[in-house]
Amino acid sequence: MRPIARRTGPAILAIVGAACSVSGVVAQEPGGATSYAPVSVTEPFATTMARMKAAKAEIEKKHKSLLEERYDLSNKPAKGVTMSRGRPVQEGVRAKLPAGVTWERLATMPAAEIREKNLFPKGFYPLPHPNHPEGGMLFPKFEIDEIKKQEDRDLTRFDLDFDLPDHLLPEFPAPIYLTTRPDLGDVSKGKLVTISNYYELFNGILNPKQLEGLRLLVTPFPQQQFNQTEDRRSEKPSRGVACLDCHANGHTNAATHLVGDIRPQEFRHRIDTPPLRGVNIQRLFGSQRALKSIEDFTEFEQRAAYFDGDPVIATKKGVNVLERGSQVHAMAELQEILDFPPAPKLDVLGKLDPSKATEAELRGQAIFFGKGQCAVCHIPPYYTDNLMHNLKVERFYKPVMINGRYATADGPIKTFPLRGIKDSPTYLHDGRLLTLDDTVEFFNLVLGTKLTQSEKQDLVAFLRVL
Repeated sequence: MRPIARRTGPAILAIVGAACSVSGVVAQEPGGATSYAPVSVTEPFATTMARMKAAKAEIEKKHKSLLEERYDLSNKPAKGVTMSRGRPVQEGVRAKLPAGVTWERLATMPAAEIREKNLFPKGFYPLPHPNHPEGGMLFPKFEIDEIKKQEDRDLTRFDLDFDLPDHLLPEFPAPIYLTTRPDLGDVSKGKLVTISNYYELFNGILNPKQLEGLRLLVTPFPQQQFNQTEDRRSEKPSRGVACLDCHANGHTNAATHLVGDIRPQEFRHRIDTPPLRGVNIQRLFGSQRALKSIEDFTEFEQRAAYFDGDPVIATKKGVNVLERGSQVHAMAELQEILDFPPAPKLDVLGKLDPSKATEAELRGQAIFFGKGQCAVCHIPPYYTDNLMHNLKVERFYKPVMINGRYATADGPIKTFPLRGIKDSPTYLHDGRLLTLDDTVEFFNLVLGTKLTQSEKQDLVAFLRVL
């Protein structure tokens, strides 16, 4: 199959036209595709909603079949391993292998052979949005229910529900740790922080500027799917979404979206919401990492990312233009004091204290810094090098269309910090890797490290204590 970029005329128009027929996110001009969403919508809202509701069951059935073909989605908690507030961590490799192949056999095969024989595990391919031609912000039900309870604001989409089971997602609500007050431990008191309770929770803990930053982070503003217009995806006109609707409690609830900085639609990457914990030590932001500070990212999110990267449609739907010197800076200052969870087995340099670690964890650390090559990119104490790396995973498979997502080269991706990594499943930028076991298996294949089964298990044990 030839790369889509080389197709001409009717082929590319047919793909873009299919996207248009579902959502109008990518419009088609007489001369070909356009980068802009349609501004003037002629279809009545009631008609749009009825049409999309009618299509919902078939769309979700198709995506569910894809997930079940790729993964073991069952609930398999690891014995004695939990996230910071006690949620069980899932264990085991969940990506399914092609018939007749083992992980050990696959790891010995050259990338070209895996590609030619179509043996790359489907769970390692790019993961599409639950409705990729439509895209848009999509929230887990537990987030929707809590926001509706606290604020009477409904983040339900009439056209689509979240796709992954709750047991594979981060704990909710997540604990909040502050670099400024480590003595307090979790300051969330077990609550989801919203516009309804942020003041009572944080008055006396934050300074006035940080408190104002938090207020803005939990204030809903118009967004592509949640707004007042006739091309929204909420049944009733919506006040919009807040930053912490996705980055719940300054962490993540695994809400998903599509990147705003790629066109056409089928090339846009799914986003697995990254945690805001530890952004003070990070230097690259945005899906293409073109933003160099959390201030840049905060401003960009509300000006462009909220609207699929389309400033024209943002004007129509009610873009919230933040003032850089006060609002953006206050929001950034709050984000920059969100800390990683405690890691009691690590010393001040970010490595294991031998008096506290198990033998398996110590062996895993040796693999991490040696045979596994993990530390080439993930450098202690925060386990990131703040750089981009191109894994060139496309070496292992032929380009293919997967439920509206054209699976080809991902390009460079950011080295995310591994501190607290067990608290933030799923993994990789699009969430295609469901567990840490999947992640180790993926990198063992992609980097060609040829780890044994026991070495993989030890490496997972080490990752769980970071």
